Amino acid sequence: MPGIEIKGITKVFPGGVTALDSLDLTIEDGEFFALLGPSGCGKTTLLRTIAGLETATSGQIHIGDRDVTPLPPGARKLAMVFQDYALYPHMTVRDNIAYPLKVKKVSRPQRATEAESAGASLSLDHLMERRPGQLSGGQQQRVALARAIATRPDAFLFDEPLSNLDARLRLEARTFLKQLQRELSTTAVFVTHDQSEALALADRMAVMESGVIRQVGTPSELFHRPANLFVAGFIGSTPMNLIPGTITAEGVAFEGGVLPVEDVPSSASGDVYYGVRPEYVRLDESSALRGTVAITENLGTEYLVTVDFGGAQVKATVEEGFEPQPGETVGIVPATKRVLLYERESGILR
Repeated sequence: MPGIEIKGITKVFPGGVTALDSLDLTIEDGEFFALLGPSGCGKTTLLRTIAGLETATSGQIHIGDRDVTPLPPGARKLAMVFQDYALYPHMTVRDNIAYPLKVKKVSRPQRATEAESAGASLSLDHLMERRPGQLSGGQQQRVALARAIATRPDAFLFDEPLSNLDARLRLEARTFLKQLQRELSTTAVFVTHDQSEALALADRMAVMESGVIRQVGTPSELFHRPANLFVAGFIGSTPMNLIPGTITAEGVAFEGGVLPVEDVPSSASGDVYYGVRPEYVRLDESSALRGTVAITENLGTEYLVTVDFGGAQVKATVEEGFEPQPGETVGIVPATKRVLLYERESGILR
């Protein structure tokens, strides 16, 4: 199946609001690609521009070897699954699945065959005569997916399709969606503001902020080596510790002492942010770097412990049953191989 290439896409809305600012992005053939970022960063605008629902102010979009920039949505051979599923309430499941084929003037027998096949692939056989109002949220989502599959698109576009589901169903749907995309081997672009969804689903992902892409890479690359402060603070179920300090020969000096760094050059200097994830900070009573426990948060099998160093705070995760109490004095030991340093002024990874 074709990949998607975006070249210099800019989208300026009336009033001069720039939603997309000269974006370049390549999504590989058969890849599950996530667009991640906070509300208002431009990710949905980019998805709608790929779909043709928004017209780019400038730039080009290629799907495979086709330049689809001037084409209307119906000619782009894409299928989009919306946040609210956009099912027709007066139609049965069968008719909802078949409707895009009817628009394309596919014959009635062929529409019926394709609808039955797509419905069966998503275990909707026994629901084909029901209407959307008679279905659960998870069932409605599967109908929307079946409708997308039936059109045999070059790529799937997903606009936060899991956000209307409860927590348990979201986890189930996430696994199902990934398996489905693998089986179909179709390029998929998935928009979400939930970084845990993006990390779990994507082969690669892009983090967006204010209409620009801040970093592109695999989930592992973005988690372990975020390229700038924005990505470092955004990725991770527990935010990365980003502690302002100054490089010295011993490490990074901050309000509470000196934080260790592996292989600090003797000539190194400057103001930085010391970045280390809570998962890579352990409590150790023998450590000389000591602070006071400000708060503990129950994460289920772990506790997130916030240690105060007279203003600067460092978070660490500890196993359930070993959590200290607020007010206790504890020592911390960051894993130096996991430490990242960011330029204070530019926010860029050193």
